[in-house]
Amino acid sequence: MTPESRPPAITWLGHSTVVIEAGGARVLTDPLLLRHNGPLRRRGTTPSRSRWADPDVVLLSHLHHDHAELRSLRLVGGAPVVTAPGNAAWLRTKGLVTAPLDAAGGYDVPGTKARVQLVRADHGHRPMPHRPNAVNGHLVITPGLSVWAAGDTSLYDEMADLPQLAGGSVDVALVPIGGWGPRLSGGHMDPVQAAEACARVGARVAIPVHWGTLRAPVVGRFPRGWMDAGGPAFVQALRERAPECRPLVLGLGERAEIPL
Repeated sequence: MTPESRPPAITWLGHSTVVIEAGGARVLTDPLLLRHNGPLRRRGTTPSRSRWADPDVVLLSHLHHDHAELRSLRLVGGAPVVTAPGNAAWLRTKGLVTAPLDAAGGYDVPGTKARVQLVRADHGHRPMPHRPNAVNGHLVITPGLSVWAAGDTSLYDEMADLPQLAGGSVDVALVPIGGWGPRLSGGHMDPVQAAEACARVGARVAIPVHWGTLRAPVVGRFPRGWMDAGGPAFVQALRERAPECRPLVLGLGERAEIPL
């Protein structure tokens, strides 16, 4: 079976790190591949190298440290990184390879039938003085399947335009539903807002990310069970806000094939 003929699949490695296999391409998003992320502690085991090795392209939504960890980015070797131009220029100063975007902000992944398109994200509430603050989401567009990796974002009206950018529909939405604490700063979505985002884009399948993985090393401040609450809350919110969208709540390291 050739890569192009295999059923598309998605693996969630925790937080916003996802492997998308579609159109003959292996796509890795916001890679956090080590045991912990700076001061943040990872729940569960370190992602197995076999799950993320040899990507054709890496998608980077922004340069906050829980999305853009330089050690993890260097682990994936020379895979080109697709991100906003300002972020790409900074990454090149760190010796990383970035993908050349065309005039439309897209990148055709060589040797595959996959195209990656930058799309809007709203996430400007925590600017960094030492890194660029450009933000974006991504569309991964392949024959028969399109995936929206929202990145970190709040709701915005133009989400309804994403199906047109994807060629007619958004089949899978990777939407953030939480963070590394029970309270969210601006520029994020909670489970209800993420369900509304899925309704706006008309997603067929929704996979929650950016939850249940990282925590600050603080004892006694967070309510019991907060790391597990996001998934069930998102499923319930989808029933109410986007009943035609099927929730697919993956466990850490879990892989699922996506029916066309």
